[in-house]
Amino acid sequence: MVEKSMTPGRDTAAAGGTTAPAAPVPESAPEHTSGLPPQRHGWPLWEVFVRSSRGLSHVHAGSLHAPDAEMALRNARDLYTRRNEGVSIWVVPAEAIAASDPDSKGSFFESPQGKDYRHATYYTKSEGVKHL
Repeated sequence: MVEKSMTPGRDTAAAGGTTAPAAPVPESAPEHTSGLPPQRHGWPLWEVFVRSSRGLSHVHAGSLHAPDAEMALRNARDLYTRRNEGVSIWVVPAEAIAASDPDSKGSFFESPQGKDYRHATYYTKSEGVKHL
């Protein structure tokens, strides 16, 4: 029977009291080619969205690291809804989120030429309608 000692990386044998070194630990994390910072503890990053009450939209509350979706949900509940302010939580792997580039917002969000009818300012007030 082998007992764990309080010193990390060492096992103490119950019978003889001798110590044996633990398995070697890699010195560096694997390389990441995505351009993102390396993941802490090897756990993926999760984005957390909380809905505060029924009928409202989920709002981004923050991020956390967790080994899987179930643990991410539990950690998100403990971290972002401590005072019972949430009725629903979504956790999404950060790598699954696609986002637009804030530097190209002008070209990305401006209305295409010839499609002004998509905006309310294109239309004029009707003569016969009194309540507008």
